[in-house]
Amino acid sequence: MNELFLRISLAGLALLMTGAAVAQETISLSRQDQQAVTVTAYAPKRAGCQGIAIVSPGAGGSEKGYPYLGEAMASLGYLALVIGHRESGRDALREHMRGHGLRAGLSELITDPKAYRGRFMDIAAAKAWASSRCNAPESILIGHSMGAATTMMEAGARNKLGVKGADRFSAYIALSPQGAGTIFPRNAWSDIKRPVLSITGTRDNELGGASWQTRTEPFQDMPAACKWLAVIEGATHMNFAGNGISRRTETLSTQVIADFLEGMRRGDCKPMLQSQGLEIQSK
Repeated sequence: MNELFLRISLAGLALLMTGAAVAQETISLSRQDQQAVTVTAYAPKRAGCQGIAIVSPGAGGSEKGYPYLGEAMASLGYLALVIGHRESGRDALREHMRGHGLRAGLSELITDPKAYRGRFMDIAAAKAWASSRCNAPESILIGHSMGAATTMMEAGARNKLGVKGADRFSAYIALSPQGAGTIFPRNAWSDIKRPVLSITGTRDNELGGASWQTRTEPFQDMPAACKWLAVIEGATHMNFAGNGISRRTETLSTQVIADFLEGMRRGDCKPMLQSQGLEIQSK
């Protein structure tokens, strides 16, 4: 019999066994410039609260996306919030695409400093709201694509856009992180000290056509101390957003996340999860 998981952490096993729906609600918050930010909140599905988890979508995404991440983090005991970023959501992407097309519009949006400054304000508002409702010290920022760039900037990555994060989280998870290019210079990640999990796939090519392997550059550049890189065989960029035939990518991603967080809490930060089609490196 071909087992999907040969070895799995207790946290990951608990996540697999969770079947019931997670309670969620859509909330409008006010950020520091008084602009509204919409989030979908997923209540912890355990007694108490392990911590908070903020999910930053890719360009054109919304608070309605990434339910698999919101539900998974809630099942692990976190109060999870998926953010709808006004300056880089669907309407903003349409505006950037006007007269340029999808690829050029995306390139323009993901290199817009104003969009990232808006994202940082959104994240600050979401974190403040969640922290007032979850009395636990642990906080996780998760981002996909443009959200991964946001996550790395928040963690301390240098960039070409003149924006700077505040490093407000206990740990960071980047799905489809970018390598050196239009956003990040070479060796941009060498000052990141906190735990970071990077996840990519062997069909997760970058926007300009560069190989998925460029997405491993942040892991290679970051100093050791609870840094992981997970590569999922066959996973595409949009699979991480929950699009296409994405169930396998979603399952493996959430299991790696559970294993990473469990290892971080143990203090040894060693991967325990093994599966066919999944490779994990750590340092």
